[in-house]
Amino acid sequence: MKIIAFPERGQWANLLARPVQDSREIEEKVAPILADVKNKGDQAIRELAFKFDKVTLDSLAFPAEAMERAADLLDDTLKDAIQQAYRNIRTFHSKQLQAVGKIETMPGVTCWRKSVGIEKVGIYIPGGTAPLFSTVLMLGVPAQLAGCREVILCTPSDHPAILYAAKLVGVTKAFRIGGAQAIAAMAYGTETVPKVYKIFGPGNQYVTSAKMLVSKEGVAIDMPAGPSEVAVYADDTAVPSFVAADLLSQAEHGADSQVLLVSTSKKLLSAVNLALVGQMDRLPRKDLAARAIENSKAILVESETDVIDLLNEYAAEHLILSVANAEKISEKIINAGSIFLGNYTPESCGDYASGTNHTLPTNGHARAYSGVSVDSFVKKITVQSITVQGLRNLGPVVEAMAEAESLDAHRNAVSIRLKSLE
Repeated sequence: MKIIAFPERGQWANLLARPVQDSREIEEKVAPILADVKNKGDQAIRELAFKFDKVTLDSLAFPAEAMERAADLLDDTLKDAIQQAYRNIRTFHSKQLQAVGKIETMPGVTCWRKSVGIEKVGIYIPGGTAPLFSTVLMLGVPAQLAGCREVILCTPSDHPAILYAAKLVGVTKAFRIGGAQAIAAMAYGTETVPKVYKIFGPGNQYVTSAKMLVSKEGVAIDMPAGPSEVAVYADDTAVPSFVAADLLSQAEHGADSQVLLVSTSKKLLSAVNLALVGQMDRLPRKDLAARAIENSKAILVESETDVIDLLNEYAAEHLILSVANAEKISEKIINAGSIFLGNYTPESCGDYASGTNHTLPTNGHARAYSGVSVDSFVKKITVQSITVQGLRNLGPVVEAMAEAESLDAHRNAVSIRLKSLE
């Protein structure tokens, strides 16, 4: 990794900038795909599957027996691991469910808020070289807890672990559809694929563009997305080989993955660089990891204050604090998707099975977005109930405010009731 020593604060914005993609060029390719599916439904999906993947789809849906048979195609070790991850994720997310609490704001005026699961949600799982069955758990478990009535899965992959996880989390229908056309199918609905109200899941730049475009048409999405990323703050108490392993675990996602290392110790940065070389050569995906590392940075700064300010400016998707006072430092972090504390909390644990969600804001969106949670799958509906005495107490307040805003009908809706009580 390129070591950048003591950059001036005025240079931080350029150092921390993510690569900028030409979204217009991608949108010009994706928009016709969306329109095609919107107009031609299942026929378009079949044509696009053959055009892009040379796949002939006789049936868009996975047969029920494929879901049932998936368990038999996995070894017991992996099934046990998936089940344990499912339990951990469910345990963590179940604590996010909130009981309804009624609040009397003034005598006779009671307000409360209830959570209602989004009726129809869609989950997209990409194909490619990594079967992301872990993402099925991360999205399916909170949907299950939220009480979503329909959970639709689209994926071009028929990996049995994906189908096994889908059955575990209660996916109601699964379809063998990939790419931007999968997003279109869930956004608009086809003869076979139900229309959903919100779409979740990762994907390449075409999938991401499709999600952003359908969001302009009223279909909700989980969050804006970019390449996956990690930032590591390490001091001399960190283990260089651990830090290198964490950086590489992120870098192997793809050549566009973002990897950032920050420290006040030049010795630590040099040691991590040496460890990277040795570990990278042993990785099956070393070419992808090498390209990501080549475009990454190790930044040497003067003080812990500088580190905290720099990390908050970067707003990493994943932030690893491999430092002596990790929890204390974490309290000063205000922009991050998920934080990992100490030498024995690798990001991989959060990616798979600790219990927290791995669907997180990237590309600096952690400044304003949270990661996926049960809240992502529910709507919050407020309710109020006012008694006769409550209206007598509150009515004059509303009358005065409505009159000041020159909204006479608003005022009258209260006044007519108060007069009836005289």
